[in-house]
Amino acid sequence: MPVWSGKKPRSSNGSQWRRKNHSHGRACRYPKKQETFARIFGYCEQNDIHSPHVTVYESLLYSSWLRLATDVDEHKRKQFVDEVMDLVELNPLKDALVGLPSVNGLSTEQRKRLTITVELVANPSIIFMDEPTSGLDARATAIVMRAVRKTVDTGRIVVCTIHQPSIDIFEAFDELFLMKRGGQELYVGPVGRHSWDIIEYFEAINGVSKIKDGYNPATWMLEMKLKICEHMDQF
Repeated sequence: MPVWSGKKPRSSNGSQWRRKNHSHGRACRYPKKQETFARIFGYCEQNDIHSPHVTVYESLLYSSWLRLATDVDEHKRKQFVDEVMDLVELNPLKDALVGLPSVNGLSTEQRKRLTITVELVANPSIIFMDEPTSGLDARATAIVMRAVRKTVDTGRIVVCTIHQPSIDIFEAFDELFLMKRGGQELYVGPVGRHSWDIIEYFEAINGVSKIKDGYNPATWMLEMKLKICEHMDQF
């Protein structure tokens, strides 16, 4: 949680925290088994790193061979890849070369959808996404979030960190886990229709100003975070 809330360990090597941070304990009172976690979890990094010299379909097929169970035959493997491509609307780009970012090949938004699909072909139950809309314009953000929503509609759990979302994007989420720097939780629960559950909760805190009509709830929460944190520190 400290990493996702912005409190990353200092390091001259940007990837060092991945090697040093490990989870311990029990999951739902059961001992944690790494092989189980690896099978049911997917993770989409903020940076979309793919081989530039292969097609979209080849990228997904390669991921499926590496990560699906060995008893899945070739026909079922390819069929599943096709289904996932259709889900994320990548079929029109099936034979497109991935290419290099900002040089040729896929656009930033298309690369992001490819990143999501690479994880989906592993058939995880839970997918973590690190700022999936970062660096995207409004149109591209809407396309990516449509892919995220379709993923959720398959019964999977998607956990996202999100940076300055618009009202439409913010209210597309079912639940919010709001943390302050350091990992302490400020709110855990449903967003509610038109963000009503969140607004009602925070407006009940002494010193928090009422949200203006049509104002972005995500922006309002950040503006009120000092009062919210002061309230939480009392407990």
